[in-house]
Amino acid sequence: YAMSVIVARALPDVRDGLKPVQRRILYVMHEMGLHPNAPYKKSARIVGEVLGKFHPHGDMAVYEALARMAQDFTMRYPLVDGQGNFGSVDGDPPAAMRYTEARLTPMAEELLADLEKETVEWADNFDGSLREPVVLPAKAPQLLINGASGIAVGMATNIPPHNLQEVCDAL
Repeated sequence: YAMSVIVARALPDVRDGLKPVQRRILYVMHEMGLHPNAPYKKSARIVGEVLGKFHPHGDMAVYEALARMAQDFTMRYPLVDGQGNFGSVDGDPPAAMRYTEARLTPMAEELLADLEKETVEWADNFDGSLREPVVLPAKAPQLLINGASGIAVGMATNIPPHNLQEVCDAL
């Protein structure tokens, strides 16, 4: 059980640099049409879609992951463009999800590009009613660009973020 938790929830996948909850949030936002030029949608609506379709593990876990992807002090290159109070570097928590709104950033769009071309594996969701991508077809190594941190049973990771230009030069 411990290994399944490590692999399935706590640590990011090196292929796209995301934890499952992050991947599911971005995929749902993509499916909702929340592209960088689209109007913002309430975070509560996004969280509800994620919970109902792909991640039945509690609304606060999903909202916390969404909020962290909107914080420029948590991610070097945020994947969610948040509107409202998404917390502070001093540890202040985000406002309730009914008061905040979100949409994807251009960086997140690059992670999701070519998804409809069947470039990645797909799997059934928790109840077998829908399909979700196993990983996102990231064009850039998200794990290096934004880094990652996670803790699980007997294992942890803490990868610092790297400069996008330097990573691109290295490729």
